[in-house]
Amino acid sequence: MNLLVYVRGRGIVLNEPSVVAVTEDNKIVAVGDEARQMLGKAPASITVVRPMRDGVIADYVRTEGMLRYFIRRVSGAMTMFRPEVMICIPAGITSVEKRAVHDAAVQAGAKRAFLIEEPIAAAIGANVPIAGPTGNMIVDIGGGTTEVAVISLNDIVINRTVRIGGMKIDDVIANHIRRKYGLMIGETTSEDVKIQVGSALPLEQELSMEVRGRDQVTGLPKSITIRTNEIVEAIADPLAAIVDAVRAVLEETPPELASDIMDRGMVMTGGGSLLRNIHLLLTKVTDVPCHVAEFPLYCVAVGTGKALENYQIMKRHLA
Repeated sequence: MNLLVYVRGRGIVLNEPSVVAVTEDNKIVAVGDEARQMLGKAPASITVVRPMRDGVIADYVRTEGMLRYFIRRVSGAMTMFRPEVMICIPAGITSVEKRAVHDAAVQAGAKRAFLIEEPIAAAIGANVPIAGPTGNMIVDIGGGTTEVAVISLNDIVINRTVRIGGMKIDDVIANHIRRKYGLMIGETTSEDVKIQVGSALPLEQELSMEVRGRDQVTGLPKSITIRTNEIVEAIADPLAAIVDAVRAVLEETPPELASDIMDRGMVMTGGGSLLRNIHLLLTKVTDVPCHVAEFPLYCVAVGTGKALENYQIMKRHLA
């Protein structure tokens, strides 16, 4: 799961993992890329954590510290400057979880904090024309959650949030390799496996890569070769949950909007949509055309920034 920052007039200025390294007395020693490099490698005196899980705050204090670090980094040395901030949240979270995100942003140094639901931000960032009375379907596969929504007139008509995203797929890959080969690998390695050889559908010409880790029995270093179609089978369950969410939203969509979606198709955003052939999988199981946005990784961040720039137009549609 990455944290992206969009600044008016400058675009995306920061894209780093939402990872924090802290000492035993809770002092933050590293944030973002620097902290991620410590995953699985830090000494006992340093704990490396992801303070946000499944799109919501799991550790309030460390999330606030992470946000403060990134706000200061983007704002520069102007300590008197308190920016207005808009933060994207999953559509299905509770009012308590929303309040926690808002309060963390204000405590971290924001002058005012606004919240926008992820499917709306993704649609704006993907240049989907959601202002009119037509149906648009967004499938946003992020690090912690997958958001599936039908949007019309700048608001969500139907939505489903499943707490399955890229990080869950990484965990499934790591568990599969441990069970089948007795090889322990870290989350960075499992993400590399997903990126380099992963696919939602079998490939005729399989890709392969060498995976290194620690043997579960001997405790010694060991390497194996992993191929694409093995990963296809391993990640079938989390992908099935995403497919079920898409089907559920389509089944509940009003007929007029469903007709629009058949004409326009589904738009996929988020880093998870970069998994090979996932758009073909959704097209195959739903018979609805599906295509990936031009810059899926940045759609949510860009859409959130544009919504803040057009706050007067969007304010009644914000969370």
